[in-house]
Amino acid sequence: MTDTIHPIRIGVQLQPQHADYAQVRDAVRRAEDAGVDVIFNWDHFFPLSGDPDGKHFECWTMLGAWAEQTERVQMGALVSCNSYRNPELLADMARTVDHISGGRLILGVGAGWFAKDYEQFGYEFGTAGSRIADLGEALPRIKARLAAGNPAPTREIPILIGGGGEKKTLRLVAEHADVWHSFADVDTLTRKSAILDEHGEAVGRDTAALVERSVGVGAPPEEVGQKLLDAGATLFTIGTSGPDYDLSLVEQWVRWRDERR
Repeated sequence: MTDTIHPIRIGVQLQPQHADYAQVRDAVRRAEDAGVDVIFNWDHFFPLSGDPDGKHFECWTMLGAWAEQTERVQMGALVSCNSYRNPELLADMARTVDHISGGRLILGVGAGWFAKDYEQFGYEFGTAGSRIADLGEALPRIKARLAAGNPAPTREIPILIGGGGEKKTLRLVAEHADVWHSFADVDTLTRKSAILDEHGEAVGRDTAALVERSVGVGAPPEEVGQKLLDAGATLFTIGTSGPDYDLSLVEQWVRWRDERR
């Protein structure tokens, strides 16, 4: 048993690319059966690897289907792009999936970065700074709309913010997030986590206790697990792509989690 503020959790990001939906559905079933805690997808309109114009499916429509298909796991986007939906609409979509799932949604959100999505779907790409500023304006609107919904969400929906920008993104994490996700190595995670806590002190939130550290992993847990855990991470997410959705590494991380509970 490892002494942590947050429980050790294992996530899998089922990247909705290069697969028929039947293969995605099967991967969701296998992931839940394998014992993962969270199943994520991503919010893009085209593949990020392999054939750039290969098969691909939309994020939030899929989350509604997953909410009906699954019974235990939490789910969400890693992460929703703030640019693609009016903030009030995103909040209402989240509230709806929260109810469909019986209170298992994580509302992941980020500033956006993939230019092809913007160009092909007619969104204004702007700059990294303008996209982060837009995210900062959207987050209070999202929270306000969630609070105004009828029926209200089943509980306070946890907000996950992805990104590692030290001046702006981590400030938004300190102000609004329940989970912070990054793809950092141990040293970077340690440094940025300390910066996040400095922002938390500035805004009056105990981010060390209130903000769960989430990290994407691609190596076996025997190589990186304990070091990342010691650096404060407790949610570990493995990405896998279609058409096969290989869960062998995910299963290794689930066993590693269970050994520490």
